[in-house]
Amino acid sequence: MLEEIAISRAIIDSYWRKLGKILEVDVVICGAGPSGLVCAATLAKKKKKVVVFEKKLSIGGGMWAGGMFFNEIVIQDSGKKILEEYKVRVRKYKKNYYLADAVECVCSLGYHVIKAGAIIINGVSVEDVVVRKSRICGVVINWSAVELANLHVDPLAVKAKFVVDATGHSSDVVRIVEEKSGLKLNTKIGKRVGERSMWVDLAESMVEKNTQEVVPGLVVAGMCANAVFGSPRMGPIFGGMLLSGKRAAEIILSKIK
Repeated sequence: MLEEIAISRAIIDSYWRKLGKILEVDVVICGAGPSGLVCAATLAKKKKKVVVFEKKLSIGGGMWAGGMFFNEIVIQDSGKKILEEYKVRVRKYKKNYYLADAVECVCSLGYHVIKAGAIIINGVSVEDVVVRKSRICGVVINWSAVELANLHVDPLAVKAKFVVDATGHSSDVVRIVEEKSGLKLNTKIGKRVGERSMWVDLAESMVEKNTQEVVPGLVVAGMCANAVFGSPRMGPIFGGMLLSGKRAAEIILSKIK
């Protein structure tokens, strides 16, 4: 016989333990799009303690919908290898153009993130960062519903050795750092340059290059990296996003103790 309070207690007890695990981590990843998921899986496979905060209920960012709700995505040769690593079926369209099912991509990436040991917390927004001695050393979180309802509810803090901004076009964490921290970004103007209009070839070549530590403790990845450094957007091609996520993880692994 099933009992309602037992169900409620099971959820509360389990979620309470999950929250306790993520208060101090090696890496906080903000945004569960393709770059954030690849970054999380790569780090977790190396036994790093990782939490991903996603403000929406669903993971995957813009990958779900492909282009204009046509849920197929395009990748090039360089991105194909990463999808195959995560057991996604890839089909050749023509030379250097490959197709994959968008839903399969998101589900497979999410599965491998969890199986590698990272924790994904959805429905949570990052509303501030923690700064000590000119270094980002944590984030401040709240329920996304609190933000949407414009309620005055104080947040909680999470400590991390590194933070990754993988929030896409909006580059939410970088904007917070600009507005509140007093730190200058590692860009030509010392702040977010801004995203440029679509130019697929240039955008794809730049997104991995732009994946950098922009202030101590904060790495940018995916479309956020292009927005921060002033490169174009790329639309529904995702090879660069996947490569950027892997590059962000490699940067952190080279520095983390």
